[in-house]
Amino acid sequence: MPRIPTFPRVPGLPDPLRRVAIPEVLESVTAFGPEDGPEAAGMSRRGVARIWKAAKLLYRSGVHPAVQVCVRRNGAVVLNRAIGHARGNGPRDPADADKVPVTPETPFVIYSGSKAITAFVIHLLHDRGVIDIADRVCKYIPGYARNGKDEITIAHDRALDRDFMLETLCDAKPLLRPGRYLAYHAVSGGFILGEVVHRATGMDIRTVLAREILDPLGFRWTNYGVLSKDLDAVAVNYVTGPPTAPPLSQLITRALGVGFDDLVAASNDPRFLTAVIPAANVVTTAEEWSRFFEIFRRGGELGGVRVMAAETVRQALTEQSRLEIDLSLGFPTRFGYGLMLGAHLLSLFGRDTQHAFGHLGFTNMLGWADPERGLACAVTTNGNPVLYPELPRFYGLIQTITSEAPKVPGAEMQVWDPLAGRPS
Repeated sequence: MPRIPTFPRVPGLPDPLRRVAIPEVLESVTAFGPEDGPEAAGMSRRGVARIWKAAKLLYRSGVHPAVQVCVRRNGAVVLNRAIGHARGNGPRDPADADKVPVTPETPFVIYSGSKAITAFVIHLLHDRGVIDIADRVCKYIPGYARNGKDEITIAHDRALDRDFMLETLCDAKPLLRPGRYLAYHAVSGGFILGEVVHRATGMDIRTVLAREILDPLGFRWTNYGVLSKDLDAVAVNYVTGPPTAPPLSQLITRALGVGFDDLVAASNDPRFLTAVIPAANVVTTAEEWSRFFEIFRRGGELGGVRVMAAETVRQALTEQSRLEIDLSLGFPTRFGYGLMLGAHLLSLFGRDTQHAFGHLGFTNMLGWADPERGLACAVTTNGNPVLYPELPRFYGLIQTITSEAPKVPGAEMQVWDPLAGRPS
């Protein structure tokens, strides 16, 4: 992709782009996790080097204090690295702050990336016959039928005090009938789905996720929030990039329910980090996030542990909204049942990714699988810019990962876009 210039910093003046200090020698803030040889995964060392070069270019933008990247192909971890600082190097941190380097083991809040985790918990329970995604929400939460919401099904919902949240959501009145327009729910949908899980199983969604997926497969993180003893391990989130102004700031507040800077600050609050917020507060590493997607790239099985049938995963990928402008997000994307889907041209996962699925996290995070290329990947960051000059570098990194992984024969794919069909 063409080189995106970096705006110069003026010495002695506040940086309007709220960038962090970047060391001259990037190796001093680079950490490597266990990696497999790329040749065994059908990739080249030169290709992996190009991916890491794109990741370092994203870090050099200065709006991400830390960047973590993990790339799996055909089950092999070909790249597992981190660069920058988990805490202490934010735009407003004092110069003498204790700078803690990031490592591949540092957990991050993945915000809306949590929605994909929640979606697969719902599909797991559907697979086990505990619930049916076609059921109306009011079957499990009778009070939810108030104010004309009796027709809303579990499949419609894509997105603290439990009793307060439940009462608030039951009292809510929809503006339009379900399914008429595509409008992303930043937080509310997750609470509804979490309550459905609780009513159907007698357990909170955190417990179900741990018992059914995380514990059997040996995950350390990747659940809703963390224990109090783990708070200091989590990367600190920072407001970076140019300040938002109307009308963008108003749209963000409307979608998120709180101002942008206030939201980022809240995500560092211990109350947020120890709560269960199914649409917003999963804490994980890039390595674990990519491993989670590897389960479903493989059709619901990993390491001999099957968590759901491949047919259930394929059903989850069935398009529920075509490629259209989302009225909350402001950009076009396809959705399956709780998952963002790829496309041939306009896709979060790069060009020609019709069979890819995953979810974006606020703001420059992405976890996904692309069965057609044998990929399961994740990029985590702890800077939260909205718009900044080097934004194309984030999508450049995603495109580079996609471009460096050749397609696999269709016969090797366990899941695929049901509308497109299994490639030959």
